[in-house]
Order: sequence, then structure tokens, then C-alpha cells
Amino acid sequence: MSFQAYLDNIRAKTGKSADDFKKLADQKGFTQHGKLKDGVKAGEIVTWLKDDFELGHGHAMAIYAVLKGLDAGKT
Repeated sequence: MSFQAYLDNIRAKTGKSADDFKKLADQKGFTQHGKLKDGVKAGEIVTWLKDDFELGHGHAMAIYAVLKGLDAGKT
């Protein structure tokens, strides 16, 4: 499955885009101005996404990758 397919499936399941998750991560204090804060671990993000959005591990890691700055358009 391509990275973009993961993001498409996440949007289909949650109704939220990668940009929406960036905004939510800012609100939760995981990121600041769209950049992951120092010390924030993947496990924290994965737990949040599993608990609040019922995402599986792979899909949660895709959002973590977005928060780390991976550009889906380049994959």
C-alpha cells in the first residue's frame, strides 16, 4: 500500500485530512506551528490516534510520519 493510500484510507475512516491531524496535534500539544516538538515519541502519537480515532498501528504511524514532515506528494 502506498503512503498516499494510507492517508486516503484515514480520511475515509475519520473524515480528516493530514492537515486536519496537523491542526489537532497542535491543539493537543504534540506539535507547535506544524512541527513535532522535541521529546514527543511515536508511541504518544500512536496511542492518541488509536484511542481517539480508532486507527490501526500502521495508519497511526502514517500520521506520525506526516507530523515529522514527510511529504506525501514525494512518495
